[in-house]
Order: sequence, then C-alpha cells, then structure tokens
Amino acid sequence: MDRAKPTTQLLGRFQPWHDGHTELFKRALSKTGQVVILLRESDGTESNPLGIKDRIARLRGALSLAGYKYGRDVGYKIEEEVLDAETQAISATKIREQWSKI
Repeated sequence: MDRAKPTTQLLGRFQPWHDGHTELFKRALSKTGQVVILLRESDGTESNPLGIKDRIARLRGALSLAGYKYGRDVGYKIEEEVLDAETQAISATKIREQWSKI
C-alpha cells in the first residue's frame, strides 16, 4: 500500500458480499488504485447471519484476494458512488430472504 496515494475505504456488513459490492470495489480500485475493505462486526442475528470468518472467505473468493492490507492516514473525504440501476437494485436483504426459503 502506498500511503502517498489516495485510498478508497469500503465499509459494510457485507451480509453477504454480492455482485453489487464487487462492482463497487472495481470502480473504487479504478479511481484510486488501492482499496481498504472494512468489515463491521455484525454476527449472530437474523439480518446478520454470517460470521466474520465466513464473510472474509466469501469476500476473498469473490475478489481472489491474496491477503489483507490496512493503513491509516488523515485527510479522508467521503464520496457516494452511484452504480447502474440494475446493480443498485441488488439487495443483500433479499438474498438472505431467499436463503431462508431453502
């Protein structure tokens, strides 16, 4: 990680990581060249059924990550990324609801 470069931070529960998250990651990576993914602790409820280890494994699988990197700096700014309507419509809540029907 190059601390002199801007870094995009993606923060979320990622319950589960889905194609919309992957598209957001790709866009962030294309803008800054480096991305830090932050997982909120949110285990053990109906709306947060996946534990941290499962979420990391799914995320790594989806992105084919080789390892973890982290960094700290000052001067952050927050920007909202708006993806195409089809991708914006992807809902982790709906994915979890489908799981409960299986």
